[in-house]
Amino acid sequence: MERIILKQVLPHVFSESGDVLDSDVWKKDVTLERGQVYLIEAASGTGKSSFCSYLYGYRDDYSGQIYFDDQDIRRLSVSRWIDLRRHSLSLLFQELRLFPELTAWENVMIKNNLTGYKNDKEIEAFFEQLGIADKKNSLVGKMSFGQQQRVAFIRALCQPFDFIFLDEPISHLDEENGHILSSILLKEAENREAGVIVTSIGKHLDIRYDKVLRL
Repeated sequence: MERIILKQVLPHVFSESGDVLDSDVWKKDVTLERGQVYLIEAASGTGKSSFCSYLYGYRDDYSGQIYFDDQDIRRLSVSRWIDLRRHSLSLLFQELRLFPELTAWENVMIKNNLTGYKNDKEIEAFFEQLGIADKKNSLVGKMSFGQQQRVAFIRALCQPFDFIFLDEPISHLDEENGHILSSILLKEAENREAGVIVTSIGKHLDIRYDKVLRL
């Protein structure tokens, strides 16, 4: 996949409210290119979660069209969505969606066992770099939210992707760990020639963005 195209997309909730939106995304024609790094800046209530949900294909309560290259995503089959989420799209959810009853390592390996994308040594290096090597065998439910964010980030890297979406990826990280996460992300994206789309309502990755869009 080389590009994601939004044409006059607007969440239904905004259509029903009749609010006039000052947005670079909603009701605009926007193209997100593979290999570029984007920041989607959002105030609370402007549809950040909706934006991620639409691009990942688990909500379609919007008007307008979204295309992956020349394919309208409303016309994609379930099997095609499964293939895209396995090979082309990765998402770090704001709410993380980890399994609290499993260890950090087990949470990551659920993804990696499906894809076989990273070997154990590479995954262990991520844990080391992000300062949670000592938490590898800890239950996620007993870890801090910031530690859980790092686990979810590692999991998001354990698959091929053309685009990776990160929804509020460092909301609970200190500056040092934010820089480390940024460095790993940019290196992985460069190696895959992938597009990076980061959403934020305030604290965001301190990296050079090719484009900043207000939601």
